[in-house]
Amino acid sequence: EPPPNCRPIGTKWVFKNEQGENGTVVRNKARLVAQGFCQKEGIDYEETFAPIAQEEVYVRQPPGFESVRFLDRVYKLRKALYGLKQAPRAWYARLKSFLLKSGFVMGSVDKTLLLLSRGGDTLIVQIYVDDIIFGGSSHALVSSFAE
Repeated sequence: EPPPNCRPIGTKWVFKNEQGENGTVVRNKARLVAQGFCQKEGIDYEETFAPIAQEEVYVRQPPGFESVRFLDRVYKLRKALYGLKQAPRAWYARLKSFLLKSGFVMGSVDKTLLLLSRGGDTLIVQIYVDDIIFGGSSHALVSSFAE
């Protein structure tokens, strides 16, 4: 049952034909994508990030897979979805949590910059959306992080 304060996100199928070099269809692809937005307690998923996907997100039953007995039921998503704005934020939060537990310190001005000091060496990690840029004063420290 959908909770009283949530309007479920609609879904639709997107079909795509992948063509080979000679123009023949080599693969048919289908994806289920969310359309529209879900509002729960004033949060609009098209305009804001859900805090690390901790907000509950619901989708309507996919076209062609509706339950005849339970047409009013919805699916509760268990993780951040690629394409929704909370996905990069969830990825960043998980990575940041791991790095902080591993001894990194967050920059005071730029919260996407993390520093690790080992002995006299320093490793600098910059996280931007879904990219990581890193470097350091020691090849061993940089190599260890890369692994």
